[in-house]
Amino acid sequence: MASRAGPRAAGTDGSDFEHRERVAKHYQMSVTLKYEIKKLIYVHLVIWLLLVAKMSVGHLRLLSHDQVAMPYQWEYPYLLSILPSLLGLLSFPRNNISYLVLSMISMGLFSIAPLIYGSMEMFPAAQQLYRHGKAYRFLFGFSAVSIMYLVLVLAVQVHAWQLYYSKKLLDSWFTSTQEKKHK
Repeated sequence: MASRAGPRAAGTDGSDFEHRERVAKHYQMSVTLKYEIKKLIYVHLVIWLLLVAKMSVGHLRLLSHDQVAMPYQWEYPYLLSILPSLLGLLSFPRNNISYLVLSMISMGLFSIAPLIYGSMEMFPAAQQLYRHGKAYRFLFGFSAVSIMYLVLVLAVQVHAWQLYYSKKLLDSWFTSTQEKKHK
């Protein structure tokens, strides 16, 4: 075996790499998808922590009502959206298909559903703001409905990508289990 700086091994011209083993595509894909999902989970965690902070400040009245508005109703069930992310993280070490499936199903229930409800709950306030320029809830001087719609759009994108990558990861894991059964 030759080093980078040293001479090449006798009897080879360097083209004998074709016979070497390679990592199977589904294993490469699994590692890549786990990494992408983890990044999305961390973004979700940041959104979740900001929402918890906003709700805590609103309920405990640490700041005046003019600075931080009381939470919308959809924010309470959305607090449960951390559970699907934790299930997803628990599925990674041993490629646990059951945990990943539970994560995907509960993501629809605890993450996507509250966001859909939130968009409907805040729609009249958004309509009032954009038609008449009147806002009744504020976050640090800005319209609460505008800020929360931005958070909502970001959260929908994070969860949609999380579901997409989870589905691809699930397919990758099924491919590897099917190949093991055929051997």
